[in-house]
Amino acid sequence: MEVLPRSQAVALEWLDAGRRVVSATLVETIGSAPLDPGAEMLVDDTGRIEGSVTGGCVEGALVHEAGEVLAGGAARVVTYGISDAQAVDVGLMCGGTVQLFVHELSRTDAAPALAATRDAIAAGEPVALATLLDGPSAGAKLAVTPDGAVGTLGVTELLDDSVARDARGFLDEGRSAVRRYSALGEVMGSDLRVHLQTFATPPAMVIFGAIDFSAALARMAGEIGYRVTICDARAAFARSPRFSRHAEVVVDWPDRYLAARALGPRDAVLVFTHDPKFDEPALTAALASGAGYVGALGSRRTHADREARLRDAGLTDDDLARISSPCGLDVGARTPAETAIAILAEILALRSHRSGGRLAATAGPIHPRTADVA
Repeated sequence: MEVLPRSQAVALEWLDAGRRVVSATLVETIGSAPLDPGAEMLVDDTGRIEGSVTGGCVEGALVHEAGEVLAGGAARVVTYGISDAQAVDVGLMCGGTVQLFVHELSRTDAAPALAATRDAIAAGEPVALATLLDGPSAGAKLAVTPDGAVGTLGVTELLDDSVARDARGFLDEGRSAVRRYSALGEVMGSDLRVHLQTFATPPAMVIFGAIDFSAALARMAGEIGYRVTICDARAAFARSPRFSRHAEVVVDWPDRYLAARALGPRDAVLVFTHDPKFDEPALTAALASGAGYVGALGSRRTHADREARLRDAGLTDDDLARISSPCGLDVGARTPAETAIAILAEILALRSHRSGGRLAATAGPIHPRTADVA
């Protein structure tokens, strides 16, 4: 579970201490940028600074912007271009453009939503933090969970409802963005911008089969944020500490285990059992689970035989087309570690809607816009 950014925790501490606090939040990047949207820098009324938004490129200018807000200036969205020379200084190959929202955090409009966001994350629940970027109420915040919301954006009840609905959709997808609404809060409009920052629960990865490939994949998948479970009906195979070191280990039949799991489009199921009595029930249950990625190890001949049996069991051609097998990108992988890299590369490419080919053979930006505007 992603933790509340340190800057937001500090903001709550400073507000509780009675300080005035200005936040500069990165809401959109175009091209390369040192940090992702959601990064935040704080400046209080004593001149203390916490956090960073670009690794040093524009922080000095933001201190000046914060001073103007503390002096009574309005909240504002500011845009800066990061030059190529500045980008190299912070470890990037080329520059880009960043948009930041600079506003004073209100004890009445911001603190309740920040506290609700903190509490949801501490409880392991997904939450989105919505911040209004325009109008007299700019800076107002709304914390949205799957079951409710805390705070208000201070415009209309319709805007709160529209934003909450969009935020819950973003939680399902695990993404953040800037959304536009009408002056009344209708989704068809462009008068008001709202930044939605999601704190989704980690995606799940379920691996069936306690083998060396599973241990290697669990270790690497954990490094990129997956919550990994290795499941095998054979207790003797699952006992090795090399599996429990990087994953939850479950001894169960795959179809029975998946029947009790709720999986979504950000989740992945891998079938490594190499035994029809395990892998076919696992694949059938995985396709019915809602998991966004379903993959299986095996040669092309093995998978062709497996497909024939699954088709006889009632799966359709559309069902079978969802199975990535042999799973992974074609990088010549042979060892468990190499195979894990190939599989994760395929999952990342599909998740990002990328081809997975060589960057040197492609054109255009390496990193597309990291926040959507709609």
